[in-house]
Amino acid sequence: MTASEGVGRRQFLTLLGAGVAGASLPALLAGCAPGGPGTGPVSGRNRPLSAAFYQAINDLDPHGASAVDEASLLANRQIYDTLVARDGAELAPRLATSWRQPDDTTWEFTLRDGVVFHDGTKLTSADVKASLERLAASEGPQKPLWSAVDTIEAPDARTIKITTKDPLGTLLVNLTLAFILPAAQIGKGDLSRKPIGSGPFAVESFTPSSQLLLKPSATYWGGAPKLPGLRLPYIPESSTRMTSLQNGEVDVTWIIPPDELKRLGGVNGVKIESKPGVNYFLAWFNCGKKPFSDPRVRRALHHALDIKNIVSSLYGDAAAVMDAPIPSAVFGHAPQQPYDYDPDLAKRELAEAGFGSGIRTSMMWFKDTGPLATELAQSIISAWAKVGVVVEPQQIEKAAWLKRLTALDWEIELQVNTVTTGDADYTLGRLYTSEANRMGYKNKELDGILAKAKSTSDQDERKSLYGQACEIIWRDAVGVFPAALSSTYGLRSTVAGFVPAANSQPEFHTVSTAG
Repeated sequence: MTASEGVGRRQFLTLLGAGVAGASLPALLAGCAPGGPGTGPVSGRNRPLSAAFYQAINDLDPHGASAVDEASLLANRQIYDTLVARDGAELAPRLATSWRQPDDTTWEFTLRDGVVFHDGTKLTSADVKASLERLAASEGPQKPLWSAVDTIEAPDARTIKITTKDPLGTLLVNLTLAFILPAAQIGKGDLSRKPIGSGPFAVESFTPSSQLLLKPSATYWGGAPKLPGLRLPYIPESSTRMTSLQNGEVDVTWIIPPDELKRLGGVNGVKIESKPGVNYFLAWFNCGKKPFSDPRVRRALHHALDIKNIVSSLYGDAAAVMDAPIPSAVFGHAPQQPYDYDPDLAKRELAEAGFGSGIRTSMMWFKDTGPLATELAQSIISAWAKVGVVVEPQQIEKAAWLKRLTALDWEIELQVNTVTTGDADYTLGRLYTSEANRMGYKNKELDGILAKAKSTSDQDERKSLYGQACEIIWRDAVGVFPAALSSTYGLRSTVAGFVPAANSQPEFHTVSTAG
């Protein structure tokens, strides 16, 4: 994810300093500059705002194989709209102005009147029905979210009725990812390159893995955007993005490498905005393999880690020490009592579990899983070595990591996970059930709690149930959850009205530039 992978912290700082001081931008960035190819920075209110993310936008089909990739979701938030949206911890109306539940398995939505697509056609319940049916039938990554849907009906132009096979308390949350297309385009138009939505921006041009250029929609139901256009260039190198922000060739960029935060805060014309994020590091133990099938061993390894110092020294203000198996920004988070840093206790617990002479094991991760992932892995491995647990580091390619992960062919694995919906079900309900068997951990009590949380539509009850789930997972030490990454953005001081998004999917409808 950052330029720091594979180099030491001191080397990383040196390289970044050299890049910022003397590097010229590559041809790629010149072609993506706000004023057009090769023109460099352009001032004035008539140029598109340039917002650079580190991941490539490859596909604009909101129901396709890339539907939940962060870069695709970023684009989708600008082009399309959903029935429901997340507003902080709450769920708010978008294309649906209201909804009700006549019974436990039925949801009825009233659609907003006067919504039109970018081609001028009026959005009706037929479009919503066709979009949701396409999503439920797709083989894409969202398919599991819609497996409980039985029927979708459109009794009139402004009403949608969804019936589920069983009670589904997560339906509203799932709808925040269900982008609506014109029924007439489904199966006919080129959704991956030239889609039509009803969002605040329409597609002007798109070059996969290079840039997406959007134009404001004058007919957007929420009011036309204040920007004359929005450019989303792909600039994978952190040092290049930071330099382009400093030079004014990019107006907004994220994610900010931890070691860049302090420096950028002192750059004239640049401001930093941040909020707690939904991306976080986890290091699972394979609870189906010895010695990690014994929770005493797992708890001992927790006590061997000075997590607070590790996170602080590596990430500073760019991350927060976690106190639950999900970040604090996620609905359903419940803080737990941290494991005390006590190496002597760790040694005693290992001895009591029959491993007083030590343990030899391994940890796998892939290079680009997250910022300073290699350094984090090395810090954890070094701490465990001090209590007699020798860990073989295995940094492997992502494809190999994924294959081994799903086959449970590992002992400890490190990764960054994203709670895409901002709801605990997306992580706890999807990954920690006995049926999912993602880390060899099975707990019938937890299964019952997660099933009940998924089925109830009472949000207070859901929050309480996920709190119980957090307690069980934390107590059983299924993994180590070191750091929640802050969602940090760098902006030119001319940018106004920007709202940082915890999920790296900011919306630009309300953004304007002063010059």
